[in-house]
Amino acid sequence: MGARKHERAERMKAEKKQVAIAILRDCPTSPRKMRLMADNIRGVEVNRALGILRYSKQDASIRMEKLLKSAIANWVAKNEGERLEDNTLCVSQVYVDSARMLKRIQAAPQGRAHRIRKRSNHVTIVVDKLVVKEKNTKAKAESNGTEN
Repeated sequence: MGARKHERAERMKAEKKQVAIAILRDCPTSPRKMRLMADNIRGVEVNRALGILRYSKQDASIRMEKLLKSAIANWVAKNEGERLEDNTLCVSQVYVDSARMLKRIQAAPQGRAHRIRKRSNHVTIVVDKLVVKEKNTKAKAESNGTEN
């Protein structure tokens, strides 16, 4: 392997060490309902996201909370030397994809039938360290200087 390829592989490995993933497959909730919960916690700090999910009325929040706890446990297992309290983790990405659909028939009038689709989904949560974006200090200094 070349030097550049080797350096890039090392960088990718270091980046993956900071990230923890948890996946829930074939969850018997419709993807639309689960996406509402996913939108609530996307980009939020982990402790705040757990609070949002714990006190939410939706049934999907119970499964999402359990999955988030699993992702946090995966991060702790990956980073054995670091403490969870010292690091600020956030939910960097949440995917909700549709899974298999159970198709059922409901009787309708005059010998007809309506099809009922019982949907399910796959959920993926990615937990990462919170990166605080620093604003350009030079631009701040210039704007403060022009105001005086």
